[in-house]
Amino acid sequence: MNLEGLLRLLRAAGRLKRTLRRGWVRAGVPHPESVAEHSYRAALLAMLLADLEGVDCERALRMALLHDLPESEVGDLTPEEKRRLGEDHLRGEEEAMQLLLSGLPRPLAEEYLDLWREYRRRESPEAVIVHQADRLEMILQALEYEEGGVAAGRLDPFWGWEGEGVASRLYDLLRGKREARST
Repeated sequence: MNLEGLLRLLRAAGRLKRTLRRGWVRAGVPHPESVAEHSYRAALLAMLLADLEGVDCERALRMALLHDLPESEVGDLTPEEKRRLGEDHLRGEEEAMQLLLSGLPRPLAEEYLDLWREYRRRESPEAVIVHQADRLEMILQALEYEEGGVAAGRLDPFWGWEGEGVASRLYDLLRGKREARST
């Protein structure tokens, strides 16, 4: 086993603790969360949703832990930046993920890369759950920023939602809390 490769992966994960979420920065949120902070709660939410929806929780949790890892190399991009970069963004993330996993034993690296690709393509119920968890975590964070004094109008773009099941009911609850604050 290549311990240097393992250490390189762990250091990349550590960089996510210092990588601020660009959407919050651009919205002028004071003390915005890091990618690692977001990823932790998104993983917890993915675990809960997977268990509640009866899908493979371990698979969903593995995807959730891997989903933002390439951002340690390419940075956290806003949706507008991703659209502008198009295929270049997708290739950059793919190359970053391959590089980050290259120091692991080949079967493990391939397994993680396949899971990450499955997430990206939303190819399974688990991947859909992780996408929902990723989005819901951001919406919950927006609510918390608003509760902390950030003007709600500044965070309107973060409230978009498309989903179903438990995740959709949780979104409705968050939306209701937001609306109750504004009345």
